[in-house]
Amino acid sequence: MSLRAQALSMLDTVLRVPPLFIMDEVLKSCFGLSRVMRTSDYSDFLRDENPFMNAEGFGQLGGEEKIFPVENETIWNMDEYSFITSITPAVARIVMFVFVYMTATVAFLLSSQRLIKVYFVIVSFAVIVIGYQANVATIRYLTSGPESGFPSLMLNILSLNTTALFDSGGTIITLGANYIFQGSLGYLFTLVYSGPNYPLLQKLLIVSFILPSALSFFCVPNWILVSIPLLSALLPLAVLKYTVFSNLLKCIHVVLEGYHYARRVMRDFGLHSLLESEWVRLNIPNVLRTFWMLRMAMHLATLLGEFMYVRGEYQSLFSLTMADFYVIFKAIMTQGCETAVALLGMTSIVSYICHYVGVVFQMILLTVEDDERSMGTVCAILFFILAEQSGLTVMGGEKRFVRLCRNFCLLFTAMLHFIHNMVNPVLMSLSASRNPALYRHIRALVVCSILVFLPVMLLFVLWSLYPLSTWLLAVSAFSVQVVVKTLVSLLIYGLFLVDAYCSTFWERLDDYVYYIRAFGNSVEFIFGILLFFNGAWIYIFESGGSIRAFMMCIHAYFNIWCEARNGWTVFMKRRTAVNKINSLPEATQEQLVKHDDVCAICFQGLHSAKITKCNHYFHSVCLRKWLYIQDSCPLCHETLYNTDTSRTDNANASRRENEGGEQNHANAGDEANADVPVWDGQDIDVILGENMNGSNRELVRDNEVGEALIVQAPDRPHEDIPPAAEPSVGDDGEIDQHLPQRVVEENPQLENNQRFILRSRRPPIIDQDIGQ
Repeated sequence: MSLRAQALSMLDTVLRVPPLFIMDEVLKSCFGLSRVMRTSDYSDFLRDENPFMNAEGFGQLGGEEKIFPVENETIWNMDEYSFITSITPAVARIVMFVFVYMTATVAFLLSSQRLIKVYFVIVSFAVIVIGYQANVATIRYLTSGPESGFPSLMLNILSLNTTALFDSGGTIITLGANYIFQGSLGYLFTLVYSGPNYPLLQKLLIVSFILPSALSFFCVPNWILVSIPLLSALLPLAVLKYTVFSNLLKCIHVVLEGYHYARRVMRDFGLHSLLESEWVRLNIPNVLRTFWMLRMAMHLATLLGEFMYVRGEYQSLFSLTMADFYVIFKAIMTQGCETAVALLGMTSIVSYICHYVGVVFQMILLTVEDDERSMGTVCAILFFILAEQSGLTVMGGEKRFVRLCRNFCLLFTAMLHFIHNMVNPVLMSLSASRNPALYRHIRALVVCSILVFLPVMLLFVLWSLYPLSTWLLAVSAFSVQVVVKTLVSLLIYGLFLVDAYCSTFWERLDDYVYYIRAFGNSVEFIFGILLFFNGAWIYIFESGGSIRAFMMCIHAYFNIWCEARNGWTVFMKRRTAVNKINSLPEATQEQLVKHDDVCAICFQGLHSAKITKCNHYFHSVCLRKWLYIQDSCPLCHETLYNTDTSRTDNANASRRENEGGEQNHANAGDEANADVPVWDGQDIDVILGENMNGSNRELVRDNEVGEALIVQAPDRPHEDIPPAAEPSVGDDGEIDQHLPQRVVEENPQLENNQRFILRSRRPPIIDQDIGQ
């Protein structure tokens, strides 16, 4: 990406952050329904000797919350006012907050060009307000200060009163600075506003900004001079108002156009395509990360100021203790997820950190990560689901911090599961490919040791510090699953590695691998059931919710039902395959010596083998793996094992009847066409057509290219066949007496094609070696 593209991307990200702050503030006030503001007493936090690790669990600080009424909050007396009178301000306030929220959402979704135009309008209004305030401050200084009793500056200049001019130095500096400042603001306003671009209007706008400063030089009564700043701001406000109202219909058109575009994309490509395209266009992860970091920086600055004030002393940041840093960290993390927008920002930060953790392990394992299933994406989705499932945004400060710490513990175990999914295929490929690169084996084994060490240490710390709870059981179950899965992968890796360096075929390897995997899957299945009942206990007795119920249903289906069904299917396939193998005879040593070949599945020597009904030799283990997929010989595809003998007998009888009918039909055709020769005396290229079953077939020969196509003969009476034609002429120009022709039909469009009747003299032959 070029430097210009990076600058434009950063600009687009910065422009989309302010609408998020507006939506965050609206959500923080609950759309106007929240009538009090709550804050924590940090002095109470400091009196806790050990706030994080105590007998009651995470961060039971014991600090009480203080309630401060919102400024300008109206307390309604129901005895003096009617219900409609009391409810009208609340409804109006809710409508106003909803309108502000929707406006911020629309601004966030605008394109970069239109968003810049919106910011130009906002900057124009801000310039007017700043210019008005600066003029008011200057006029107030001139009219209320000691300089108010002196003659005007213009009179002193015209009368060359140098003494008065030197005595009013402060006034000259104030007016000069305000004059330059107002001129700059006026010029900036002419640049950013989107109204009529007339030269005279632009000059009048600049004059309106500097008019109060200019009139201060003259002897103007104070009551007129005080009103000048307001009068000078009317012209810019009128121009800005005209610009906004003239573009109001265009704004509505843009919103409707975006709505119709979204409907069209959803209808043609689906909701997923719309969300994916907008996710990329708006660069949502970077916007959310920037918003959350700016939000936390503002809270950190505020907390540090309040913290110093609560301590009652002025000190530097270097004098803060670890307990002080913990309290600040706790307050920041608590406020970092108090609204849905803030929670999305924290989710983007979590995704960013987890993504680079996954990149580090990729570098260790020398693998490439799939973008659709990267660790950052999976961990972000899991963190957001855990937060919504536990109701993180609606909790109080203390409970929110406790729940956030528990969610991070669960997320940590999920990261370990994801890392195992990364290292498991690497172990399998290294053990199966006989990779001589020792450093790759060491890297994979180091990652496996980390996957065993970290869960064990986590369980030791949690069980040592906290009492038994449903949350602790869930973290323990996930941690034990990671350890079991890692040990299973290591055992299978070791077995494959031993088999790779064995000189003989290890027939029991498949059984050992199956037993180990069955043990690991059984442990995971048992813990899946325990987690389901643990979640049901939480749902019934602790905290319910539709999201938790939905996640429990997903867990019950995928992690319990699907796993049980897949395990039972594998077990039944293995049991059926063993029964099929036991029904086949074992090859003797004399038969193996006489066969003197390798197994056609694994290409290993046959020290022991099973003989199929079609007289093919295979290893018992290899043939069992094949029978997991289909019940036929790998070479000739003949059925090896029949479980329903009656159905097989009926099928064989039906096949014999069909073969008998075809043979009778072929004999009848031979008697009716006794004088029809058989095409068997010339080497040509033959292309087989479709529907080649049956006795009567036709051969269409192209005399120009020397190719022929065998097709199915049409059903017609034999007496309609014309008499034999003259002997054909071969490619060398001589008459071939061995190949008389019977022309069945000639296509006038294909004059070089000749059609002959072919009759099969023997049944189809199957090559026993290749099965064709």
